[in-house]
Amino acid sequence: MKNLLILAAMLGVAVASAAKVRGEAVTYREGETVLEGYLVYDDAVKKPAPGVLVVHEWKGLGPYEKRRAQMLAQMGYVAFCADVYGKGVRASTNEEAGKLAGSYKADRPLLRRRVEAALKVLKENGRVDPKRVAAIGYCFGGTAVLELARSGADLSGVVSFHGGLGTEEGETDAPIRAKVLVLTGADDRSVPPSAVASFEEEMRKAGADYQVISYGGAVHGFSNPDHGDDPSKGVAYNASADGRSWEAMKVFFAEILGR
Repeated sequence: MKNLLILAAMLGVAVASAAKVRGEAVTYREGETVLEGYLVYDDAVKKPAPGVLVVHEWKGLGPYEKRRAQMLAQMGYVAFCADVYGKGVRASTNEEAGKLAGSYKADRPLLRRRVEAALKVLKENGRVDPKRVAAIGYCFGGTAVLELARSGADLSGVVSFHGGLGTEEGETDAPIRAKVLVLTGADDRSVPPSAVASFEEEMRKAGADYQVISYGGAVHGFSNPDHGDDPSKGVAYNASADGRSWEAMKVFFAEILGR
């Protein structure tokens, strides 16, 4: 009986803690385009906290990014999921996702404006300490947060999870102020060793503070269980790489955000 009471008390604490995490849709604009992001925070935290922008995979903002935002909120951060595509604009197939993501990758100024608009919403939120803000992104979102860094955006750092590392011809970059952490799969066919080498050369020339970590056996999309577990398809979940990359992000955030 005593053990059951202890277990019940522990579960009660866990439920109470989880109940403090709040999530809400936030409508905002970039130019004339209406966007709908998702804000998550722990309402028990009363002082301004570090903020983390979360940028979605290629199908658009969905449950996966919201789960990551909840995880960040449970760690004490205020997380805001960006909406790059626009309110209600989501891809239902990989073909649609490829076209959507491709249009933004080909128009880097537009991609930057969309992510900068989301960053502005996060920084202006009263729960956030605007001097302690970072951004993370997955796949397409990983590319997006690197573009945020290349734009010279004023934030502490960016983390790219299995994102594309390349640039488009004619891009104009500002001095990179954010620290950069790239977490990539060593067997990601869309980000081969040559792409990693080119990215590192770009960062060296820019004088950026950067790190690149490659996970052996991991392919594209390694952090998302929704991608299944068959690496032969080129996109698959890898539990080891998922766990290690999240821990690497936490260490990075402890350095740049002071938590």
